[in-house]
Formats: sequence, structure tokens, C-alpha cells
Amino acid sequence: MDKTKRITEEIAMSDDLKIYMPSHPLEPGDRYGILSAFEPGARTLPAGFRIAPQFRPVETDIVLEKDVPVVLRDGVTIYVDVLRPAGSEKVPVLVAWSPYGKGQGTSTSVMGVFALVGLDNQVVSGLEKFEGPDPAYWCARGYAVCHPDPRGVINSEGDSVFWDRQEGRDCHDLIEWLAVQEWCTGKVGMSGTSYLAVSQWFTAAEQPPHLAAINPWEGVSDVYRDLVMRGGMPDTGFARQLRDYSFWGKSRKEDILAEADRDPLMSELWADKIPAFDRITVPAYVVASYSNTLHTAGTFRAWRQIASGDKWLRIHNSQEWPDYYDQDNVEDLRRFFDHYLKGVDNGWEQTARVRYSLHDFHGGDRVGLMAGEFPPADVTATKFYLDGLTRTLTTTAPAVPATAGYDVAATTDLVSFVTRFDAETVLVGYPKARLFVEAKGSDDMDLFVLVQKLDRHGTPLQQFTTPNHGARLHDVTERGATILRYKGSDGRLRVSLRHLDDALSTDDVPAHTFDRVEKLTPDQIVEVEIDLLPIGLIFHPGEQLRFVVSSRNLLGPMMPNLVEYAPDNAGQHVIHTGGDHASYLQLPAQRRH
Repeated sequence: MDKTKRITEEIAMSDDLKIYMPSHPLEPGDRYGILSAFEPGARTLPAGFRIAPQFRPVETDIVLEKDVPVVLRDGVTIYVDVLRPAGSEKVPVLVAWSPYGKGQGTSTSVMGVFALVGLDNQVVSGLEKFEGPDPAYWCARGYAVCHPDPRGVINSEGDSVFWDRQEGRDCHDLIEWLAVQEWCTGKVGMSGTSYLAVSQWFTAAEQPPHLAAINPWEGVSDVYRDLVMRGGMPDTGFARQLRDYSFWGKSRKEDILAEADRDPLMSELWADKIPAFDRITVPAYVVASYSNTLHTAGTFRAWRQIASGDKWLRIHNSQEWPDYYDQDNVEDLRRFFDHYLKGVDNGWEQTARVRYSLHDFHGGDRVGLMAGEFPPADVTATKFYLDGLTRTLTTTAPAVPATAGYDVAATTDLVSFVTRFDAETVLVGYPKARLFVEAKGSDDMDLFVLVQKLDRHGTPLQQFTTPNHGARLHDVTERGATILRYKGSDGRLRVSLRHLDDALSTDDVPAHTFDRVEKLTPDQIVEVEIDLLPIGLIFHPGEQLRFVVSSRNLLGPMMPNLVEYAPDNAGQHVIHTGGDHASYLQLPAQRRH
């Protein structure tokens, strides 16, 4: 069988698993930018050019090649924009792969996002793709930037897919096309946040020969576990927003919500939406945070599992958009790309493999702490046992059995356990909970857990992750928008899907197979392990930690205006503690030096 026929059959088999719905064209509106129109051809943007008064001017002459056709291996044509320095010198190129439209940088939608988080639009030129590298900066420093519209998006042919290995194959083909253009050195990198980070996992796993380095800046790495079915619960609010407000095109787009309804358990469809981490060997500069309830778990998972011998992790203490466009961070990223795409001997390889942050919530965050691994080598997993009698957390298991619980229909549909730290304590790494639970009046439980920091008086502490701390941010983050206001490390699990995946689980990070349903029977007490998002928290003497178990998500949706998930709960939840059912919270405690 020839290669083209085999590839076509592989794509057809993958498509058999997908459900599609009609797409619709991108029309003038809040997501339409100045460069959104289909206008093939080349033009030069002279130094000082400003696409609109709100944005920064370009620093050097830039050639904009717009709506260039690129034919993929199966004959589908996609269209890309290329922005590169004027002149005859060959340059490497950065790819920003996403379905948001290559001209969206000047749209009122993107400007609204910047205003919401407190970013001045003049930090970018408006030529950038949403969440991608800014050509005004990179072209002035000897790089080109490529903005593709993936298959099925805007004017590109075919049906669009949603975070999928198909995207990896398509981007592979684009990279190989870019590498042989007369203006390119043959070195290609990738950068960007969110969707632009996810696409890098899939692309690097396809091992395009000319991909020299990647920079995934926060993004999911398992669509089932991170997006549509976190903890086995069909929490699809953000997936709905992605499906309905992106992937504009002339044909069809993948209906991920219909797929989640049809395939609520891990299936071949969802397996195709997990990158082959062991095939990612390219140098990688990965950026993560503790506070993004959509991206955090997936970013850390991918960083742990990719096979790259040269990989770096930086964990910041803010939100991805301000962090990505921060001038110091852009310069830091340029050192990485200069080293791997230009061969500059700049000492990048001496950079600490892990640079991490610690949240303080009093304005005393610590950033840029260096380690050789994550968690750092001086961290010990420490068990804090739940005591249902005293509602405390203790480092020794209670001898006396006790229970604590709640009625899921009550206002207080939660139960808390608290500990106070007498000395400064730093938690940095992966928390998890091992609980013995029982359902009364139901055969299942949707459980939500949360680790909070309290001050010495018991007041919950939290922190905005954006430069904007104004009244509007208070409003939108009061009962949601978790990516903008950090309130603690959370986790969740549908108890009937508690079966652990021995191949993926570690002592620090439990992982579930999500491939079988094990309902509870009356009076049955079951043991469950729940992974919480990685944490970096400083506790000063007298401050407290509160561990909460609840029947609902205490943080609300991850973004403003998303539909909130309604848990499938009934009856009473009972947490067993002490004796033979010694439930505990495992915390990564850093040794005091």
C-alpha cells in the first residue's frame, strides 16, 4: 500500500469516530479583525507602520504574505499568512497554530480580553494571532511568524477538528513546507498559549524533521481529562464556547459536545486526542501556572511525560496572557529560540531546568526559584489525616473512627477540615486526597475537593492573577472565572469512575482509566484517590490550611459567562475518617533549611 493511500485510510478511520455539525463563515463582527478579509498577495509594512492607533508600531520593514495556499498530504488546501523581515537574509520561522482566525489580533473581542485582564493593547502590534507571538517583536529580531488557518477554518478546505492528532499531521506538513521556502533557514519553532500550546504537543509528536524547538505556554494535554470530562463529569461549558464561537468555516466542524454525549467513557475517539508524549523529543520550553483550572493539570502532565532530553519548565504566579506578553519573559523566550533556531551560544543550556513560583496572598510571592526537578528534591509527600470528630487535619491517623458528611440538597453541602502551621511551611508539588466515602440514598457521588489558605484569623485568602484588580474583575470572579482569581487548588471525581490507571498513576498523581462504571451499593464504603492541581503556597506562622469536600464546584466556571456544571448528586455524602478508614490529604511539604 502506498503512503498516500495509507494516510487517507487512517484519516477516514479517525473521521468515522467523529461527529460533525455545519460550520458558518466568519463575518464582520466582534471577532473580525482588520486583516480578516481574504486578500491573497504580498505587501510591505514599513518601519513605524501602525495597524491601528491602539497598537504598537512595527520596528522594521515587514513583508506580509497573505492567504498563501499550502497543500497538505491528503490534498486539502489551507491558507496561511507569513510575516517576515524585509530583505534577502534567510530567517527561522515561528508557527502559531490555532482555529481563531489569523486576523483576529485587532478584533474588538481580543481588545476586550486585554481590557478585562488589564493589558494595554500597545504591548502588541495587533499583527499577532490571539495568544501568539507578536511579529512586530520577532521580525525585528530576525524571525518570521506564520499564522495558519487550519483545515476547515475560515477559507481553508476540509472539515475542522478539535484538538486532535489530525492537527499534528497537518502542522507537520506546514512546517515542512515552510522549511523549504527561499526565505527560510530550514529551522522552525512553535510558540503560543492555550490552543496554540495544545497544538504543539500534537505536532511535535509527529516529529517533523525541521521542527527545532517548541514553547507550549499553558494548555491541556488530554481533551477528555482536562476539558470535557474532568474527573469523569460532563462539564462542557468551555467546550461549548469553543465549539460555538470558533472554528468558523465553509464546511463542517467537529461537534465535541455530541461526542461527549455519545462517548462518556474513555474511548478510541478520546485516545486520539491525547498526544503521543513519548514521541515528543524536540527541545521544549514549557510554561505553566498553578491557577489555571483548564490548563494547569495538562501542562504539568505533558511536561512530565514528554521524552525531550532538553526540556525546561517555568511556573509563573499570574495569568497566561500578561505572562506571555511580559517583556522580560519575551526576552527570556528569545534566548531559548536563539539557541535552538539560530545556533547562538548564549548559555541557554545552563538555565535551571525548573524555575518555580510560590504564592503568598499577602503580596510576598516568590518567583524564579530554581530547581532541577518538580517537585523540588527537598519536598516530602506528607499525609494530613482527616478527623471527623474534631474537623482537623493531623499528621497522625486518628485511632477513633468517625464520620463527617452533608446532605447534597442542603445549603451547607460541604464539610471542612483545618490545620494551623506553627512555623513557616512551604507546599510545592502535587497534592492528592485519599478518601473513604459512602453514598446514602444514591449509587454515585460527584465529589469536589479544595485546598484553601486561611489567615491566622480563619479568613480565606485569594489573589488576582491579572494586572486588573478593579470592580469589574471582582464582579466576574465572585462566583467563577477561576483563571483570573486564584482561590486554591481543586480536584474532582465521579466516584463510579474511581478505577485507577496503574500505568499512568504515581504516588503523587493518581490517574483514572475512566473506562468503566462501578456504581455504589447501599452501605458500601469505597476508597477513592483524587488528584488536585499542583500547588505552590507559603504559610506563615499561625496561618491555616482548610481542606473542603463538597457536592459542587466551590470555584465556579473557569471563564466568565460559562454555563456552570450541575452535579449529578442525591441523598447524603459521608466521609469516613480514622481507624480502618483513615482518609487523608497528601501535601508536598518542602523541608525547612
